[in-house]
Amino acid sequence: MVVVFLVVLAALVLFATEPVPIDITAIGIMVALMVLEPWTEVSPAEGVSGFASSATVTVLAMFILSYGVQRTGAVQILGRKIAAFTKDDENRQLGATIGVVGSISGFINNTAAVAILMPMVTDLAHEGKTSPSKLLLPLSYASMFGGTLTLIGTSTNILASDLAARLGEQNPEAFSELHAFSMFEFTGLGIIVSVVGAAYLMTVGRWLTPARIPVREDLTEEFELEEYLTEVVVTDDSPLIGRTVADAIADTDLDVDLVQLVREGQTFVEPLGPKEIQVGDIFALRTDRETLVGLIDAEGLRLLPDVSVDEEELEGDGADQSLVEVVIAPRSSLVGETLATANFRDRYDATVLALRRGPEYIRKRMDHAELQVGDTLLVQATPDSISRLNVNRDFIVAQEIERPDYRESKIPLAIGIVAAVVTVAALDVLPIMVSALAGALVMVLTGVLKPPEVYDAVEWDVIFLLAGVIPLGIAMEQTGAADLIADLLVASANFLPPIAVLGLFYVVTAILTNIVSNNASVVLMIPVAAEAANQLGADAFAFVLAVTFAASTAFMTPVGYQTNLFVYGPGGYKFTDYVRVGAPLQLLFAVATTLGIAAIWGV
Repeated sequence: MVVVFLVVLAALVLFATEPVPIDITAIGIMVALMVLEPWTEVSPAEGVSGFASSATVTVLAMFILSYGVQRTGAVQILGRKIAAFTKDDENRQLGATIGVVGSISGFINNTAAVAILMPMVTDLAHEGKTSPSKLLLPLSYASMFGGTLTLIGTSTNILASDLAARLGEQNPEAFSELHAFSMFEFTGLGIIVSVVGAAYLMTVGRWLTPARIPVREDLTEEFELEEYLTEVVVTDDSPLIGRTVADAIADTDLDVDLVQLVREGQTFVEPLGPKEIQVGDIFALRTDRETLVGLIDAEGLRLLPDVSVDEEELEGDGADQSLVEVVIAPRSSLVGETLATANFRDRYDATVLALRRGPEYIRKRMDHAELQVGDTLLVQATPDSISRLNVNRDFIVAQEIERPDYRESKIPLAIGIVAAVVTVAALDVLPIMVSALAGALVMVLTGVLKPPEVYDAVEWDVIFLLAGVIPLGIAMEQTGAADLIADLLVASANFLPPIAVLGLFYVVTAILTNIVSNNASVVLMIPVAAEAANQLGADAFAFVLAVTFAASTAFMTPVGYQTNLFVYGPGGYKFTDYVRVGAPLQLLFAVATTLGIAAIWGV
């Protein structure tokens, strides 16, 4: 038991601090449990059982189904219709954002729902003269409580269902109430918390959510670049004449980026490297005043007076380029890299003008800043380059981009396949794992997805995370670690009624989820909750459900849930914003969930 607790402690520290990605930590846990088999009682077969778990396979299939819907462009079409309805009314914008993402998240992976809808919501805010910050945090929160509507709303629900079924099968006498969740078994409770959550976000939450990003008229103003963008002209005595742009940049260690070149009325953008510098060339630069003075003195350049380099200037008709915000996605290969080591400019034919990390702006020496998940880059690039960034899984482009390859003709098929999967599972004709796999196969056979896209659709880090943490639950059960924690929590029943103990499990799980992975929280807490219910003579299903709902709703930190990280940079939020807006909502959900469970299932 001591060995297992040490593994759990190490896992929690690594999950919270993330010195390595959480999926790698999960695999490390799995290996450690197998290597320490004499103490953990986890055999090699049990150690790798997570890969064969019905939860893991179901989540994998759901990723494919979600991606199939995404590739048809159905959600984007819905977004355009919403924009036409909401216009510049903030109440409508907020209500539509919460309603749409909440509904969609019940049937496609909520992480995917936020990634798809974030560009639409950002554009909605800008077109309606609303701060994006007022909509993006509600987008993330609504996706979480929308995921509680059905079994397939989140990977957490699917994992909890699998764990509950396994406990019920292993110990039917103690856990006779436990079974695999049906598709709509807890939809009633999901509706209750969704209504409570939506009401909060539309009232108190709206007041508490800050407008960190100003209403945008100009992206250069939003990123406060007025003092960092300027234009210079090459004089006839400049030592740069005759050299290529690439050579000139390579020979200087000054903090400067060439944004565009204007020559004889014609504008050139990336790739600028091969261009040979000529007398009279006008360069738009991104640099600071101190560097600019040194650059002008050393390189024979002259500052153009009374020139304002703004979004209109950079997106002029002759420039054939745009400014867009690009978010570093979770699992991006650029995390931990710098713009220099990633060779960003040459690799993507794009220039980064500024970097926003939460509320912090980085405009100087950006090339040496290590990129993190949620960082927002202000990028200038041609439409082709932006399209390539849009389809790259390393990024989320935070504005709507036209994709000519959406398979809109397949929309009825994709939606019909997802509906069939849900219906077959709900009617108990087939287990959800089988129906989801069949649906994924039909997506390919009908042309909604191409075969190679199946592998692109799966978020493999989530699959390895699930496979890695499932053996930890086995170890806790088999060594008695879960029983010991349950004994400690059950001791509170000496002075608390059972419904308060149920609420305590919600609160403990919610706090844990805000620090570590939601799936890890479920694996750790469900065996404890089931054992505690058994000792109290309470309904084990009610306790398992409290843990499941708490693990699916991590509102208080940006690292508690992937969707919170998605909106951290684009919303310009501070860490404390999540506490200010999320803590009251978390407490409200603790009460609503506990009372809802007691009313529907009893305690």
